[in-house]
Amino acid sequence: MDTSMKNNHETKKLLSSSLKELMKKKPVEQISIREITELAGLNRQTFYYHFEDIYDLLKWTFQQEALVLIDVHESAKVWQEGLLQLFHYLDENRDICLCALQSLGREHIKRFFYSDIHDIIYRVVYEFGIKLQAQKEYVSFLSHFFTLSLGAIVESWLNGELEQSPEELVNMIDLFVQDQLRGAEQRIFNHK
Repeated sequence: MDTSMKNNHETKKLLSSSLKELMKKKPVEQISIREITELAGLNRQTFYYHFEDIYDLLKWTFQQEALVLIDVHESAKVWQEGLLQLFHYLDENRDICLCALQSLGREHIKRFFYSDIHDIIYRVVYEFGIKLQAQKEYVSFLSHFFTLSLGAIVESWLNGELEQSPEELVNMIDLFVQDQLRGAEQRIFNHK
């Protein structure tokens, strides 16, 4: 990474840290770009050089910190480890994540996360679908279903509606997914 790219990334991280610090104290919609840049020791022009608005910065923050945890564990064999790391990240940053959820609402959060999580889930289901010679539409449906389900579980857990540890949740999610995929496998083989 050349020096200018490194400096750009460091500047983005500094703005992200400032936003996270402010989110511990108040909702996103009450945070101004001026507050973020003052806390970061930067000017507004620098902010706009890197981000369109606060929501763009928030999306970048989540992509850099949380979604990368799942993406590095993209295969069906190790996606659980990435999911576990994601739950740990959410737990460690619960205040910020709850602030984002409450400030932005489900639709904005869904828009931030859906495509990234869907791509990862799709790869897992696709590997399974190849083994079963499943139709593309069915693989797509399962990916959509599991992505929405996972999003709902994460939201419920963040809101304190589920008391399981990250490890317990990942084990239950893995068991559920494996049960569903084994059921699909059995149905396909019984019809051959």
